[in-house]
Amino acid sequence: MLEPAGIPGSRAGDVVVSRATGERAIVLKGTDDSPDDSIAFHVFVKPAGGVVREHAHPSLTERFRVISGQIGLKLDGEERVLEAGADVTVPPGVSHRWWNAGSDEAQLLVEVDHGRRYELLMCTLFGLGNDRLTNMRGMPRLLQLAVIAREYRDVIRFAKPSGPVQRLLFGVLAPIGQGLGYQPWYPRYLRPHGSVKVDPGVLALLAPVPAAVAVA
Repeated sequence: MLEPAGIPGSRAGDVVVSRATGERAIVLKGTDDSPDDSIAFHVFVKPAGGVVREHAHPSLTERFRVISGQIGLKLDGEERVLEAGADVTVPPGVSHRWWNAGSDEAQLLVEVDHGRRYELLMCTLFGLGNDRLTNMRGMPRLLQLAVIAREYRDVIRFAKPSGPVQRLLFGVLAPIGQGLGYQPWYPRYLRPHGSVKVDPGVLALLAPVPAAVAVA
């Protein structure tokens, strides 16, 4: 698991956009701002937009807080609709998927406790979708997906097929994909698409940083 050389982490105000999934994310706290590698986004989602496939994060905790609109959430096999003010924390290893379940643009706060690898994956998927190198819902082609899935196996695991099948399938296909030139990230996708001033009201919704515990 390598780190792309010469690519800075995200910073507050950075903007990244996915035309394939209908998302626009403004960084509230980037990995270059964060002493503990946590990261937070103010996400705007078009109607029917959102994450394409149910998945889990093996080593990450992810928090969602709905700011406006309606967010559909499938969490550990159970579906529900979250209204403004709803606040859900997804522990590591729990399968989930979310989408805009309303007819208007939705907004939500997304926080992740280990952000650098997460942002590399997100920016790579957004970039591939923007270059039309995914399907209409933002899922990369099979060999590209295999390369990404193997590299980011600490960050994401798809709900289907089963874990052993994914390890076998991606273990076989990823070397083929890399031999054909597919990469787990591309420098051109790891730069922000713009920069804006963050909303102080949304910034105030961030989870408080735990106070340091003194050791005698």
